[in-house]
Amino acid sequence: MVAGYRSVKDLDWPLMIVTLALCGLGVLQIFSATVGTKWSDAWWKQILWIVSGLVMMWIASMIDYHALLERVSYFYIGAVVLLIVTATLGSKVFGSTRWIKIAGFTLQTSEFVKIVLILVVARYLTDAKMSSGSSLTWKDLGRLGVLVAIPMVLVMKQPDLGTSLTYIPILVCGVLMAGMKWKNLAVIAAVVLVSLPIGYHFLKPYQKDRLASFVSPDRDPKGTGFQVIQSRIAVGNGGMWGRGAKESSQTHLGFLPVPHTDFIFSSFAEEHGFVGIVIALVLYFLLIMQVVQNAQTSTDKAGLYICMGVAALLLFHVLVNVGMVVGRMPVTGIPLPLMSSGGSNTWSIFLMLGLVNGVRLRRFVN
Repeated sequence: MVAGYRSVKDLDWPLMIVTLALCGLGVLQIFSATVGTKWSDAWWKQILWIVSGLVMMWIASMIDYHALLERVSYFYIGAVVLLIVTATLGSKVFGSTRWIKIAGFTLQTSEFVKIVLILVVARYLTDAKMSSGSSLTWKDLGRLGVLVAIPMVLVMKQPDLGTSLTYIPILVCGVLMAGMKWKNLAVIAAVVLVSLPIGYHFLKPYQKDRLASFVSPDRDPKGTGFQVIQSRIAVGNGGMWGRGAKESSQTHLGFLPVPHTDFIFSSFAEEHGFVGIVIALVLYFLLIMQVVQNAQTSTDKAGLYICMGVAALLLFHVLVNVGMVVGRMPVTGIPLPLMSSGGSNTWSIFLMLGLVNGVRLRRFVN
C-alpha cells in the first residue's frame, strides 16, 4: 500500500518548490487585498490550509496509487453519496448548497470529487485498453461518460456550474490519451455544438445573466457586468510594474467584491502589473509541465492517466480563471489554484499533487 523510495531526493522537488512559490504569492496577495476588511484573517487561514495540505500531499504520495485504483469503485460510490448528503443536509450560502460540515470543518465536497474522477477515469481506461488494445469504442465512451455525468449533474443541481465543468477536462484528456478515432471525435464535437443552444435553456437565471454579461458587459454595468468591468479596469491599472498595495484603487476601494478568492488574479495584476502576471503564469506553466514530465516517466498507463488528468484540470482552472478576470471567459466561480483563498480547493490540489508524486515514487520501487 505504501510506496517506497530510495532517498528524499527521489521526491519531485521542482514540483514542490514551484507549488510553494505559487502558495507564497497567494498568501501575500490575500494579505494585501484584505487589509482593513472583514476578511483580514484570510491570509493566516490560508497558511494553515497550505501547511495541512502539505501533510496531505505527503500522505497521498506515500500511498501506492495501484491500491487506490483497486478500491476506486468504493470511492466513487462514497463521492456520489457525499454529494447527495450535501444537497440534503449542506449549508446554503449565496443561494447554493455546496458545503457540508465534517469533523468541525466546512468542506466543499465537489472539490474532492475531482480526485475520485481522476482515479475513476484512470482505472476505467487502463482496463479498457488492456482488454481491447485498440481505440476506445462507443460503449467505452458511453460508460465512462455516464460515470462522469452522474456527479456532474449532482453538482450542477447545487447549483455550481463552474465546478461541474472542471470534471470535463479530466474525461476529455483521458479519452484523448487512451486513443479515439477521429470520426468519433468529430461526431462528439458535432453533438456538443448542437447541444449548446439546448443546454442554455436549462441554466439558472443568474447563469444566463453571466453569459449575457460576458457577451456584452456594458449592457448592465452596475449589475451583472459589474464584476467583469471592474476586473478589467483593475488589470489595466496595473500597467507594466503595478501600482502597489497603497495605490491599487480597484482592490482597496471595494470595486472588486471578493478580491482574495475568484478574482484574486485581478487584484494581483493591479498591484504587480504585467511583470507580476508573467511571473505567475510562468510558475503555472512550470507546475503543469512538471506534472506532464511525471506522466511521461510513469511506469504504467494508470500513472500516465492520473498525471495527465491532474495536468488537464490545473490547465483548465488557470485558463478559465485568468480568462474570466480579463473578460475572455464567462464568470464561473472557478478559483485560481494555490493562490485563491479557500480550504477545500487548496486541499484538493495538494492531494492531486500527492498522487503525482506517488506516481513518480513508484519508479524507484524494486
